[in-house]
Amino acid sequence: MITKIGLAVALALSVPAGAHAACSYKNTVPLKSLSAGFEAWKAVTGAMSECGNFQPELDQDFGQKEQAAMAAKPALYQIAGVATETIVPLLQDGTIRPLDGLIAKYGQNLQPNQLIRIDGKTMAIAMMVNTQHLVYRKDILDELAIQPPKTYDEMLAAAKKIKDSGKMQYPIGGTFKTGWNLGEEFVNMYLGFGGKFFGDDNAATVNNEAGVKTLEMLKALSGYMDPEFLVADSTVVQQQFQQGKIAMANFWASRAGSLENPAESKVVGKIAVGPAPAAVPGGKPATTIWWDGMTIAANISDEQADAAFRLAMEGLKEDMVKANNDAAVWLVKGYKPNDLAQGAFETAKAGAPAYPATTAMGLLHSAFGDHAGDFLTGKKTAQETLADIEAQYTTAAKEQGLIK
Repeated sequence: MITKIGLAVALALSVPAGAHAACSYKNTVPLKSLSAGFEAWKAVTGAMSECGNFQPELDQDFGQKEQAAMAAKPALYQIAGVATETIVPLLQDGTIRPLDGLIAKYGQNLQPNQLIRIDGKTMAIAMMVNTQHLVYRKDILDELAIQPPKTYDEMLAAAKKIKDSGKMQYPIGGTFKTGWNLGEEFVNMYLGFGGKFFGDDNAATVNNEAGVKTLEMLKALSGYMDPEFLVADSTVVQQQFQQGKIAMANFWASRAGSLENPAESKVVGKIAVGPAPAAVPGGKPATTIWWDGMTIAANISDEQADAAFRLAMEGLKEDMVKANNDAAVWLVKGYKPNDLAQGAFETAKAGAPAYPATTAMGLLHSAFGDHAGDFLTGKKTAQETLADIEAQYTTAAKEQGLIK
């Protein structure tokens, strides 16, 4: 049983460039992919589409569909977008295949830190690293003589000053949408407070002081957010920034570039980044490091797998990166970091941990996302909320055979 995956990539902020042609062949095998829909994936699948006979499906909720789609016989998609956490159930189900033979055939341009190895086999190709880090309106903080916050208490103090100035009613943005997003916010903050997720035999241990502090901090932050914060995902927060409605957020590195897009943003030239705030003074950034990439279905023919991997490599070429340099912190050859990449770099340098991707963690993450909102809206106490989280996890873990 796959229960844990180590982070096999590191921030690659300088890589050698080289020439790489546009699509080098005409694809004759009909192929489909399922992945997230942020800018980096648009760039990669756009490059793949140049080869023909390819249908990408971009969906921010791809993780909720992927497990069943890949388990079908044959799989509904030949190429699967995956990330640190979303690959776990696919590994557990055995619905993705080892890639080493395909890498030997088509992966000559891959970098060593792109190879995600599980038990000695390469099971995915990473294309970028991602993390949530501080993104802020430099013009507003400068005007009000506010230093970029290094802790969440400093962020709250900055938000109060901005709100009191009358510049913004809701100075903070947050990906607090009920479900996966809110669960990720809990994970980040809980780690920042030094919390431990599990005790002996996979038992959840979050109904404690760190759990209470996490909920209280999330609620304090939500007090400076638009009241509809429980429906705010990455796209909502991106639009809040672009429309000049918020001044600060712990926001995904993969979205930062969109804030400098003059076609859709009113705040071009006004955005700056920094490391994710710490939950406690002197602590590590209260966030986690992720990778995003792709893999190939097991339940397809070898001919389809060969064609799918070859096409995937066309999506990860240097020309794609050079044309979309600012869409991500790329691990692909040709990437040149810009100022917005420094938020991810500084966050990693300050010791932010890798997301603890395990089967058990996936279940607990879901429980966080399902129940944390009860405390944020005042429906339940912190202790009641944490008890509900542990109860949901325990039931699911027993069903999975993780707890006897």
